[in-house]
Amino acid sequence: MTSLPRETAAGRSRGVLLRTLALASGVLAVEVAGGLWTGSLALLADAAHMLTDVGGLVLALFASWVATRPPTPEKTYGYYRVEILAALVNALVLLGVAGAILVEASHRIVEPREVLGGPMLGVATLGLAANLGGAWLLRADAPASLSVRAVYLEALSDALSSLGVIVAGLVVLLSGWTLADPLVSAAIGVFIVPRTWGLLRQAVNVLLEGTPSHLALEEVERALAAASGVRRVHDLHVWTLTSGREAMSAHVVVEDLAGGERILERLHALLHARFGIDHTTIQLEREPPAVLTIKADGTARRDPAGRYHGDGQR
Repeated sequence: MTSLPRETAAGRSRGVLLRTLALASGVLAVEVAGGLWTGSLALLADAAHMLTDVGGLVLALFASWVATRPPTPEKTYGYYRVEILAALVNALVLLGVAGAILVEASHRIVEPREVLGGPMLGVATLGLAANLGGAWLLRADAPASLSVRAVYLEALSDALSSLGVIVAGLVVLLSGWTLADPLVSAAIGVFIVPRTWGLLRQAVNVLLEGTPSHLALEEVERALAAASGVRRVHDLHVWTLTSGREAMSAHVVVEDLAGGERILERLHALLHARFGIDHTTIQLEREPPAVLTIKADGTARRDPAGRYHGDGQR
């Protein structure tokens, strides 16, 4: 069994996360103040979306710190799963925010309120620039970490929502049609849901120890069974510890246990090179001797000892 590396993908992104957090926090304060001043629900919706960005960044940073703690007898895998829990919490909060935006937007469509288009436009432009800057900072590290990817997707979606607020601000400023504000707010709420749902599904799949989406269990089994000295593979499990850290356990039936050390070396090298799996637990077994099974009709079949047949005989 290989040892668990200490640093996670989110941990390697800590510096970028801190810079993005500082940028997002400053713009959040400006958007909240601007939304209250102008009366714009779209701007407040964008600020609420930005709040989830800030929360996601804080959770990702906390998770990256906690994940560096070493394993203990009580938590033998350490704290790698904290990153996944952070992504799960982030997704749930974002779904709640989307629901609140949609409810308030429906109220304002029925009872429109006055909106100051000029200041709304200025604050939304600042928000767009900040979100694009945050996404640019996170773009390189997003593929390696689920929690960093969550924040990256939020920054991109928030940039689009800021663009929507800019459009609403222009409409209000040029035409005075204030319904543009709640309509854009509702569009922002609807836009948030599918991306957040995908993130939620990913996090839940990891917590349920499902097979990673980028790996096919049948392909892993075929690759192991095709290795030199291997007869067959059973009780194969592949799951994710945290972003970029897959684990595997399997029982491998071999031709000769005497060469077990060499077989294990080949299998570990195969799993690392072909599937990126480094944390592996492989139990080698010897094929049991074949036995002759005599059926009631007088026919016989030779199978490995201990295997049961459908007629109840061994």
